Amino acid sequence: MSTLASPSVLIAGAGAAGLTLAIDLARRNIPLRIIDKAEVPFSGSRGKGLQPRTQEVFEDLGVLDRIAARGGPYPMIRLHGPDGTHDVSMVEAGPATPAEPYGQPLMLPQGLTEGMLRERLAELGVTVEFATELAAFEDKGQVVEATLRSRAGSQSVQASYLVGADGGSSFVRKSLGIGFPGETLPVRAVVADLDLEGLARDVWHTWNAQDPPRTIGLCPLAGTELFQLQAALPLEGDFDISDAGLATMIAARTGRDDIRLRQVHWRSAFQPSTRLADRYRVGRIFLAGDSAHVHPPTGGQGLNTSIQDAYNLGWKLATVLDGAPQELLDTYEPERRPIAAGVLNLSTRLLRSREKRRGRESHELDLGYFESPLTLEVRDRSGRLPAGARAPDAPCRSAGGQPTRLFEVFRGPQATLLGYEVGSESSVKARRGLQIHQIGQGGDLKDDGGHIREAYDLEPGDWALVRPDGYIAAIIGPGRADALADALSRVGLPAPLR
Repeated sequence: MSTLASPSVLIAGAGAAGLTLAIDLARRNIPLRIIDKAEVPFSGSRGKGLQPRTQEVFEDLGVLDRIAARGGPYPMIRLHGPDGTHDVSMVEAGPATPAEPYGQPLMLPQGLTEGMLRERLAELGVTVEFATELAAFEDKGQVVEATLRSRAGSQSVQASYLVGADGGSSFVRKSLGIGFPGETLPVRAVVADLDLEGLARDVWHTWNAQDPPRTIGLCPLAGTELFQLQAALPLEGDFDISDAGLATMIAARTGRDDIRLRQVHWRSAFQPSTRLADRYRVGRIFLAGDSAHVHPPTGGQGLNTSIQDAYNLGWKLATVLDGAPQELLDTYEPERRPIAAGVLNLSTRLLRSREKRRGRESHELDLGYFESPLTLEVRDRSGRLPAGARAPDAPCRSAGGQPTRLFEVFRGPQATLLGYEVGSESSVKARRGLQIHQIGQGGDLKDDGGHIREAYDLEPGDWALVRPDGYIAAIIGPGRADALADALSRVGLPAPLR
């Protein structure tokens, strides 16, 4: 058995969660390896919706523009019935606002999204090791010893941390003996990516919407020339999902003989489950994504929740590896597990109600870490924006005269401290991992339109501390140097540089 150089973090699973975590660590110069037992990357559509909050995450990671260039908005749903057709909106789409730059979900097949994440990861000097399986692991206290198996044989690896992002049937979770309670839902379905002719691509076609056993949908997949088929299957017995079987289903359920199936690119028959891991961490080993929670596909929540697991965990692992107290890692589970529980409830409710329209609650912009030990609520007045909430965007201007946005200011792996009209005598000393910006007279940012003041509900002398993952750790009024020091310490920032 060969022994290779030890990474700081070993990631098992190269889906959306694993790739997001790898990108976040790589841009922080954390040595890592990311492996996947699959021979080749996943190429199907499966999780095709990217919610507004995920788009914000991808902007920070430097991958959103290429994803948006390939993807597109969700089309209207055309309900075909015996009395004709009518169109309904699938998503609640709002205009971009100064505080929320992305008003609606973006559609791109999961396989294409993951391909662009791999491209971004390669730009940061890391490639996924496919056909490489995590065969065994053990937490030794100071390191995790892992055995990897590939065509080249077995390898022994020592890593500071192991992250299981290896899906709903997670080897990591099962090996740790972590419970995965929940239920398998009384629904069975098939999803497939099809090359079709005879069907317009401007809408998402649905037949038999009020007859669940015979429901079928054909959605044009943005970024491709394909359609995604979604159809109910009988709960009992076998069902033919071969090319011929799917062609027969399409003809029978649509009542049309002019839709011709040319090729099936990917297919999957499944019975959705709703499950949540009892724990997200055991020692130096963590779960992220589907290894920690599995969802029905309704509402487009599973992929997005997985990506945000990784975005939460990445900066904490990096900060601890850079010398911060281990207690910072204790906050991962209490922050992310309640989010997953709420999302599971939403996905299941949408599935059972058969409601077509997806509202703001699916955008994930209103989720936050209000009860987190990292959150410090110390305002002497009642503010509209509580600590723990997502940090809003806002247009502003640099002192040099160039237009910019807070999201551009935040971009990168560091925390950000915003001082609103604090005056030069209130300056905070520099420290590693923190960028400090002052807004107003004598500051490096100008709030000409009042967007920052409005979004953050700031008054002169206030400080707003924004975590590396874009959530507000604290908003602190003037004369509270002790509270500001406490907030900086909670998010793992070191003492000021001398």
